[in-house]
Amino acid sequence: GDFIGREALLKEKNEGLRKKLVGIELASRAIPRQGNLVFDSQKSKIGVVTSGTFSPTLKKPIALAYLTAAAAEVAVEIRGDNWPGKVVDKAFYKGVK
Repeated sequence: GDFIGREALLKEKNEGLRKKLVGIELASRAIPRQGNLVFDSQKSKIGVVTSGTFSPTLKKPIALAYLTAAAAEVAVEIRGDNWPGKVVDKAFYKGVK
């Protein structure tokens, strides 16, 4: 049937998603924050951080970010410097079962 938003959902289904929410872990001590830009290995802007903090469990900075392109290795711009990171599962931590 018809409903509001049907055309937009069909377009997304046919063309694919424009951006994807991913987890990012940084190797440095710099803490990513909302609005920080994310770059790929070619230094092209591919996304923006939605939230970030220092994880006391993982003992490293983590963030969630929307990316417009797939990448395994990224850099997050924090206070004018680019800090290397990697794309990881959004769950970040898998506890012992």
